[in-house]
Amino acid sequence: MIIGRGLIAKQFLDVDREDVIFFASGVSNSSETKKEEFLREQNLIEETIRKNKNKLIIYFSTCSIYDSSKYNSPYVLHKLHMEEIIKESSSKFLILRISNAVGKGGNPNLLMNYIYRQIVNNSELVIHKNATRNLIDVVDVKNITLKYLENNEFNKIVNVAYTENYYIQEIIEAFEDKLNIKSFNKIEDRGEHYSIDVSELDYQFSYIDKIKYLNNLIKKYYK
Repeated sequence: MIIGRGLIAKQFLDVDREDVIFFASGVSNSSETKKEEFLREQNLIEETIRKNKNKLIIYFSTCSIYDSSKYNSPYVLHKLHMEEIIKESSSKFLILRISNAVGKGGNPNLLMNYIYRQIVNNSELVIHKNATRNLIDVVDVKNITLKYLENNEFNKIVNVAYTENYYIQEIIEAFEDKLNIKSFNKIEDRGEHYSIDVSELDYQFSYIDKIKYLNNLIKKYYK
């Protein structure tokens, strides 16, 4: 069973199965502050677990918890609360903390979609020059999820992210190069770098070189 209709949820349409809940619905905007949006996801999770006691629930959480600039945000605190509900209420679960998933379509406010839109519309991009973000192909998210499912590795929390982070400026320069467009930037001496431990993944990404991986994402989804 798939709950959700967004970028990640759509990846599992061809592998849907009755004994697994792919929970990819809920609050996706990391800037969200409305309590009713958080409560809506909480109610849906609790109802889903209550009606599917014997099924594995795979919950897609966020790696934003490692970003010190967001750690105490309503969004991150909500996601951590959802993780606790699942751990306490479900007998079989897999919580996957996802970094910035990249794919075709999806929420227009996703990082790569936003940068692409600003560049092609010749709109200003405010860059925090010290900030980094981790990008991961949504296909890799799917493959990693299925790997854990096939290996029957449950009742754990796993970071699902690429091996390295990117400075925002690196992402913008890659877009400029591939689209042959010069962006309109305002650079501020702000932002922070944070690391994500992916040592447990044991997964071979298509490109080990971070620039090649980034260029492939842009070529695959934005050209």
